[in-house]
Formats: sequence, structure tokens, C-alpha cells
Amino acid sequence: MKVPKPRRMTSGNYFIQLRLGGKSITVTAPTERECVRQAEYVKSEYLTGRRAAPPEEVPKLPTLGQAVDKYIADRSSVLSPSTVRGYKTIRRSRFQSLMDISLSDISPDKWQRTVNLEAQKCSAKTLKNAWGFLASVLSDAGAPVPKVKLPQVVPNERPFLEPEEIRPFITAVHGTPVEIPALLALHSLRRSEIMALKWENIDLEKRTIRVSGAAVFNEDNVLKQKKENKNKSSARTVPILMDELHAALSAAKKDSGLVMTCNPNTIWAQINRICEKNSLPQVGVHGLRHSFVSLAYHLGVPEKIVMELGGWSDYQTMRKIYTHIAKSDITKYTGELQKFFSPPAPPSPDSPKKENSPEQTGELS
Repeated sequence: MKVPKPRRMTSGNYFIQLRLGGKSITVTAPTERECVRQAEYVKSEYLTGRRAAPPEEVPKLPTLGQAVDKYIADRSSVLSPSTVRGYKTIRRSRFQSLMDISLSDISPDKWQRTVNLEAQKCSAKTLKNAWGFLASVLSDAGAPVPKVKLPQVVPNERPFLEPEEIRPFITAVHGTPVEIPALLALHSLRRSEIMALKWENIDLEKRTIRVSGAAVFNEDNVLKQKKENKNKSSARTVPILMDELHAALSAAKKDSGLVMTCNPNTIWAQINRICEKNSLPQVGVHGLRHSFVSLAYHLGVPEKIVMELGGWSDYQTMRKIYTHIAKSDITKYTGELQKFFSPPAPPSPDSPKKENSPEQTGELS
């Protein structure tokens, strides 16, 4: 049964204005679909000659907190422990003023005002991630997802080692407790992959590492092993490129079990202390992964090879987040550009004068 298209009010609810028997009847509901259903009911009652009874009262939607809890509970068995941990962090720390309010009663204006307040408490990236999660929660609960203005996220460039800094770092980390995880990161491994790496996946004779699985913190801040990598491309075989890594793995070799058993935060802290002591950028573990890509770019390694070694699923991710152009390369190419735009040097006084051609003197035969 055809009824007018619902229109959205500033409160976030939808309404349809019906004209039946010379009378104007307004139907409102929290969702577009429910609004159409109620309007069709009213119109059908009128057309059958019966007095249009008021449509059933639509129960209010759950509170934001209830919707968030249900969303997490429904997916906790299939989501990564680190993802669940992130969602629960948002539940505890973001949008607290709205958590006990029914989604039916939160207008777009109220959402925007709360977003504005949250922007003063956290970074733009944190707020963007929180809002992306809540938008999924709203959609799952059958509530309209309002359009809100979020602050612009300024890309945060992670520190990394320039090509000429990598060799001094390898020397500085030699013989320390974090030599193996540091050199694994310089081979492109993520922190989660390093913490999940098993001795069974290392072939010292063939000089290869089979990257499979990941270890991430769960909501209780306990490192949880999982079989799945970050994406399908993450499961890969990485060649052992450095003799230093091969020697360190050979010295510590075991038949089975995890290669690293310490806390990953300890590794991060020790790497940064070594960097600080040797006047190098404090890159942590992930900055060493960035350094691997920067070096590969500097050496002209084809992007497809870099993607396979690093386990990236698409070019855009690798280029946008990980490809850093080394300062030495920038200096080299700006020098070439500057040389091109520079005016030609004046002739030397001792250089022979060039005779004018007949065309230049006007003496044509």
C-alpha cells in the first residue's frame, strides 16, 4: 500500500503526514521502516471503512549502553581479543553521558554536542574510531545513524630509522635480550607476529621464517595466542636476510615452543633505551617494521615484493601508512631539481669567444 515517503525530524524520528477524509493524520516512529508500517496500517483501516485505531505504541529502543553490550556479546566469540578489548574500552571511557539514555531519545543535535565534548577529551583518531564503532552499534540496534562532524585526523608519522641508521642500530642491539625481536621487526614482522612465533616455524638451514598466527592482549591485559593473522596476506614465509639474526636464532635455538616469552611492552621499552643511548630515534618495535619498508623503498625493491615480505593486503595501506621516504633520498632529488632550475653559469673570461654565424650578423650570401 502506497504511502508518502517518511521525512526525518531534527529529533531523529521519522514522520508521515496522511490526508484521509479531509483530516490530517501524523504518524511518527523512531525508524523509517516502522513509520511506513504504521502509516500503511492507518490507511488500510480507513479504506476498509473502519475507524482508524491508533497504531500500536512502539517500544523504546534500548539505551546506548545496552546496545553496546549486546553488540559486543553477540560477536565476542568471533572477534579478536584485542578488538573486544578496544570495544570495551570505548564502552567504559567514551560517550558516558549517553550510555543510560534510550536510543529513541538521543537526537542528532545531542549526538553532535556529545561529539564536541569528546573531542576535548581524546585525540581525533581515538574519537573517529569510537564513533565508527558506535555507528555500527546504532545500525545493529535499528536506530538511525546521524551524520556528525568529526575533527580532522592529522596523520601521526611514526619515527623510523633512516637507511644509514640501521647498521648502527644492529650493532647496538647485538648481544642484548631484545636482539632477536628487534631484528625480526627489521625483517617486517609485526609485534603480534613476533610474540606468536614458534621455533617450529624457523628453518635455519633454509634461512626462512614461517609467519603464522598472532598474540594480542585481551580485555584482562593477558597475552592471548590466536591462530589467525591480521589478514590472509599476513601468513607468509620471510627469508632471514641478516647474518646477525641467523646467528642469534642459532644460539638460542630450541626444538619447540615460543621464541619470545617476555612481555612485549618490555621489548618496546628496551629497544627505545638502546636507541636513546646511541642517539637514534626511539622507534619501538613497530617503528622497526616501518624502517624495513623505508629501506626497501630506498633500495628500489619492487612494491609487490615488499608487500609479500611484509604481509600487506593492498598497496594503499602500505603506501599511506608505511612508506617513508628517507631524508637522504629527499636531499638527493631536491638537489637534482635545484640544479635543473639554476641559471647557467656565466662564461669564463678565458673561454674562446664563439663567432657569430651569417644568420646572426645578417650577412647572407
